[in-house]
Amino acid sequence: MAKKAHGQLRQGQLLTTYGPGALFDLPRHAAMVGGLDSWPRPSALEEISEPRLARTVQQITGVVNPTLYAPPAAEESPGATPLGIVVYRFPEWFVVQEDAAPGEQTRSRRLVRRQALDANKTTFDRKPVVATRFVVACAHGHLDDLDWRYFIHRGRTDCRRQLWLDEQGTSGDLADLTARCECGKSRRMSDASDRTLKALGPCQGRRPWLGPHSDEACHEPARLLIRTASNAYFPQVLTVLSLPEPPNSVDRVVHELWDDLSAVEDAGDLKVFKKKPTVAAKLVPFTDEDVLAAIDRTRRGVLIKEKAIKPAELDAILAVPTGYGDDVPLDEDFHARRLPDHVWRRGSASATIEAVYQLHRLREVMALIGFTRFEAIAPDINGEYDQEVERAPLALEPSWFPAVENRGEGIFIQVRAQAVAHWLQRPAVMQRLHALQAGHDQWQTRRKTQLPFPGGPYILLHTLAHMLLQSLALRCGYPMSAIRERIYVDHDEARYGLLLYTGSPDASGTLGGLVQQARAIEEHLGAALRTGMLCSNDPICAQHTPDDRLEGRWLLGAACHGCTLIGESSCEMRNDYLDRALVVPVLGLEGAAFFTHMLPGTATL
Repeated sequence: MAKKAHGQLRQGQLLTTYGPGALFDLPRHAAMVGGLDSWPRPSALEEISEPRLARTVQQITGVVNPTLYAPPAAEESPGATPLGIVVYRFPEWFVVQEDAAPGEQTRSRRLVRRQALDANKTTFDRKPVVATRFVVACAHGHLDDLDWRYFIHRGRTDCRRQLWLDEQGTSGDLADLTARCECGKSRRMSDASDRTLKALGPCQGRRPWLGPHSDEACHEPARLLIRTASNAYFPQVLTVLSLPEPPNSVDRVVHELWDDLSAVEDAGDLKVFKKKPTVAAKLVPFTDEDVLAAIDRTRRGVLIKEKAIKPAELDAILAVPTGYGDDVPLDEDFHARRLPDHVWRRGSASATIEAVYQLHRLREVMALIGFTRFEAIAPDINGEYDQEVERAPLALEPSWFPAVENRGEGIFIQVRAQAVAHWLQRPAVMQRLHALQAGHDQWQTRRKTQLPFPGGPYILLHTLAHMLLQSLALRCGYPMSAIRERIYVDHDEARYGLLLYTGSPDASGTLGGLVQQARAIEEHLGAALRTGMLCSNDPICAQHTPDDRLEGRWLLGAACHGCTLIGESSCEMRNDYLDRALVVPVLGLEGAAFFTHMLPGTATL
């Protein structure tokens, strides 16, 4: 955590908003968070143990046997040595706060580099300066100062005359800004945002968050980036729920004991380390040959073949016994029970619901593996990123990744697979999904991404989760922003469900207010469906089509801020892939609804 004198951030913010490479403003300076090489040594940080997440990080990033460490925490103890994170001043260009004459229509301010500032580096010619809000970046995450001389002179130049930024009006719009040189050359800033002009030249491959001598070759054109804009930093975060590890896996046991077994080269070494009681106890079920083979696989980074993140979590949730959660001692990382049907099932509103599960205790671990600029790259429906996805690195040669753990509670709702299968066969549903797929295809072409269409069941459950979340937040005692979602769609085994859960670094996420709402889930479901049938923006919202080229909302059907969109911190897909029409009847489109009992005179699925 940064020192209080310069700014302080929570640990979670160093993963989601202010990770390595992120731009932000300190009280007196504009800065960038340094890469992991400039963070405290891992030995000074708290290690977070989550083998399943570590294996997934290895699979996606290619880093062999990565470790996870929590960002430095705030140290409040008197006399304690603070563990700070290095931040770099960025950008290097500033505008001088010139004195403006009363009534002057055009305001002119000098553009100066940091080297030209006064000795205190906060003034120029004894006048205050502020960092320019214009920088350049590329799709690979590279970042650099805008080359003002190149831009104004339309190419390389030897001119070193004073540069100025002229602003007409007070809007700050690019069309009202002109950059000029005292030699007479000038150019409107709107040219910098026109990618067809390539006015900013080629990207120089700079990675200032990794320190000096970190540049790399790049063939992308430089693009204008507003330093404080929301598209300047998109973290790529992997999230898993901690699950009980199978006790009979030699690879998992070796990974757990790796601090000791990493030094084992042969059977003799293994015999020595087995003299430790803790090591010997865990290796009892395995032969020495199996242990040595597992050590070799771990050392070479050979991955254990296992299920993706979400299917593995689905296995664990659906395998729990029926009960109320108080029948056995609690596992603080994962304690769940299937709620008996007679407790919550009271009417027809739940006819398509297979089961309801209470997750009395859960542990969520999040790890930052990279970031992008300009465009956010979302994980697939299994919660994983493709290995070929472009991402900017967190370190020159990463060996560890920042992670945080949250503890909380949740409700898991399993939807009947047979109901989903029948719903998918209806002509109105097929037609609606075709329109949603067309919107996705246009978005995919525009973004040049290979992320596949998630399919009808995912959009159905995703929209339903948003609708339920809003109902639960009114009664569970947690604000809406504190509740998050996880959508589970397993096409191979025809299993479908959604998890609404809380999570915080301490015990405040396990107060029981959310998990107890499982008993009234039918009431919440009925309220959510009734509310979702009519939006305050209908009929415009209900009749929106995702393939509308004018609106450009490619990934949304009948969904807007008046009905289903929620805070992005609660949504796993950044408020994409939503459509009320697939859940309930909406104006002008009644036939595609999954919950057909909302139509008068229509039977349930």
